[in-house]
Amino acid sequence: MRLGIDRLLAEGELRRPLQGRRIALLGHSASVNHVGRHSLDALMSLGGLDITAAFGPQHGMRGDKQDNMVESDDYTDPLHGIPVYSLYGDVRSPTDAMLDSFDVLLVDLQDIGTRIYTYVTTLAYVLEACAAHGKAVWVLDRPNPAGRPIEGSILEPGWESFVGAGPLMMRHGLTLGELARWFVAVKGLDLEYEVIAMQDYDPQSAPGYGWPRDEIAWVNPSPNASSLNMARCFPGSVLLEGTTLSEGRGTTVPLELFGAPRIDICLLMQRMESLQADWMQGALVRCCGFEPTFHKHQGQLCHGIQLHTDSVHYQHMRFRPYRLIALFLKSLRLEYPDYPIWRDFPYEYETERLAIDLLTGGTFLREWVDDAAAEPADLDDRLRPDEALWQEQRRAFLLY
Repeated sequence: MRLGIDRLLAEGELRRPLQGRRIALLGHSASVNHVGRHSLDALMSLGGLDITAAFGPQHGMRGDKQDNMVESDDYTDPLHGIPVYSLYGDVRSPTDAMLDSFDVLLVDLQDIGTRIYTYVTTLAYVLEACAAHGKAVWVLDRPNPAGRPIEGSILEPGWESFVGAGPLMMRHGLTLGELARWFVAVKGLDLEYEVIAMQDYDPQSAPGYGWPRDEIAWVNPSPNASSLNMARCFPGSVLLEGTTLSEGRGTTVPLELFGAPRIDICLLMQRMESLQADWMQGALVRCCGFEPTFHKHQGQLCHGIQLHTDSVHYQHMRFRPYRLIALFLKSLRLEYPDYPIWRDFPYEYETERLAIDLLTGGTFLREWVDDAAAEPADLDDRLRPDEALWQEQRRAFLLY
């Protein structure tokens, strides 16, 4: 299997249209080739390309920032002497001055297959900016570690934000190159764009089911995206960012476990099983205790659940992390009616709308959790039409 960056480095014919043009790279810590060399360093040493600038998304070009809402500054790369512009600092979209620094933008970002991952939004923003200024965008494609399964809802109109750039499914099942094709079509963008597709990539193959785990190393695309297991859990576990519960930040397995102090996790799991046991299938669901060293509930013993997709218990097409986390929140509300579940402090610079609504792309999940009479079947009735619609909508944009 060959990544987009490896094909660009190895195949001179692919690079030929770049000759005589100024080139910028949008990358991050996981922008590495098959031997682990950062894409910027590999491109600079290749020769024959005029690399004039680089861009970094949230967490920085080299992955230096740990948490959300921690911005990066512009700087000059100490090794290559080119400007590195931050798209998670003073601006989220490239300015006119930044756009003046290149003719072609190479995008080499590792996504993890969930709508709210901000690299997806950064991709949308640079496509729009480049279309408006006559710049070209080439996406160097990478695997989607969450694979092809679809789950969740499509972002509702009016709920666009930095964690939701358009009417996209929560667990979308597309690679970044395929997402670029979708954004160009949905937004009606007029620009030169190319996707350097991967070679011999099969998103359906075991044991990785989207991640060729025996061929390329896992490099954290963001500080808390620490494993393939995290990427598989993330379409559900990210919902915990919109709550007062710990999503595991401050532990060694963030977004793979979740919980809070002073809750009876055995009672909650019994309630989950009685409500909708099949939503807990496809992975090993284990009671655990943990103590975050920072972030929510720092220094307090939390009781919670850890999800494991790295054993014989994992069933790729049956694991539904969005429903599983929704079921946990529902059970918490039923067992602890007065528990303050919903986070009401700023999330991605939003102060007016609740974080859980930004994450889900509407108010329906929160309202379902808080409605004591609402059943799992009611949530299923809300999600299934969107999932069927997305299954059909994405078909035209698949490359593999």
